[in-house]
Amino acid sequence: MTVWTVERLGRRGDGVAVAGDARALAPLVLPGEEIEGAAEDGRIPAPRILTPSPDRVRAPCPHYRACGGCALMHGSDGFVAGWKVGVVERALAAQGIAARVEGIATSPPRSRRRAVLAGRRTKKGALVGFHARASDVVVDLAECLVVRPSILAAVPDLRRLVALGGSRAGEVTLAVTETPAGLDIAARGGKPLTPELLAALSALARDADWARLDWTAAEGATETLTRRPPALPLGRARVVPPPAAFLQATAEGEAALLAAIRATVGDAARVADLYAGIGTFTLPLAEHAEVHAVEGLAAPLAALDAGWRAAAGALRKVTTETRDLARRPLLPDELARFDAVVIDPPRAGAEAQARALAASDVPVVAWVACDPVTFARDARIMAEGGYALTSLRVIDQFRWSPHVEIAATFRRQA
Repeated sequence: MTVWTVERLGRRGDGVAVAGDARALAPLVLPGEEIEGAAEDGRIPAPRILTPSPDRVRAPCPHYRACGGCALMHGSDGFVAGWKVGVVERALAAQGIAARVEGIATSPPRSRRRAVLAGRRTKKGALVGFHARASDVVVDLAECLVVRPSILAAVPDLRRLVALGGSRAGEVTLAVTETPAGLDIAARGGKPLTPELLAALSALARDADWARLDWTAAEGATETLTRRPPALPLGRARVVPPPAAFLQATAEGEAALLAAIRATVGDAARVADLYAGIGTFTLPLAEHAEVHAVEGLAAPLAALDAGWRAAAGALRKVTTETRDLARRPLLPDELARFDAVVIDPPRAGAEAQARALAASDVPVVAWVACDPVTFARDARIMAEGGYALTSLRVIDQFRWSPHVEIAATFRRQA
């Protein structure tokens, strides 16, 4: 067996191990550890720890070694926080931007209010959980320290759901969201809806007391069973999101992001919210400013607009625009009427919109990002256009995972 030294962690949380001139990736290790194991196709699938790091802790979840839902539970909280901060700072440094993270807001255990689970039907019933590490095998959940207790408690009923409507040939994807009205379930990839299956699903949703069950068969047919609208409070408004709509993963993370955005926007009277989704930031900001919400999908914007209208005078004017910002970014002349811009792009970032913003005269931009590398690329574009990165925080909604989110402020320099 080869003895390796773990040099550092890669972006996905695996260790980069070295032995002479050889390099390989190893899971569940920490920097500085000596490990033993055989490399296969550039990976050490089962490393044995010879010299543990002082940052190593005992993972509290019984599924940890198999489940791919978490990757860093073997590291101390301080180590994981420091590593995530370092990921952001190194990504910016690679683009020539020297910046320091001011702090990190980490969501507590059992706080994930939205989770995407996998379901697979078996001869004896069904499995529901996360995929095993680097595998399509489903690890059946008996415990989870990440999701809200109501989601974990629903796993037996979710198994019943998959057993009823899953195919032995495929997998059912389950987007589960905790709302004040109850759980909102969006199932994708199941059997075609027959009258018998629809009746069985309706009975299960009633017995489980789910607020809404949206079933989409593998061939595309959809049926939505709503017992109570799964409305979400967004500031003074309440929004019923489309099934499987994007939502910030934890209430704590959403609050931290919103606080950072409010601090950036300040007393701006006119704000553009780009990649607005269902209005997570639009509607709270509309308590004090007129907001123009832009989003590529029509359904989230329709939900946002309905929530604003139902707030009946509690908010200032909100306008919406369905627009693919990757292909048609708001141009400098369109941006000229805003005092501040909020932007929360997907993992691919917002290169086209960053170039338009960099050429604009918008005084301040609040930027939320979920990928440090694409954020750093976009930050370089902003810097080259005359914006300074004046505030930088890490928001860790995905505890024990390698996922990193960022809240940043860019200000136009004179």
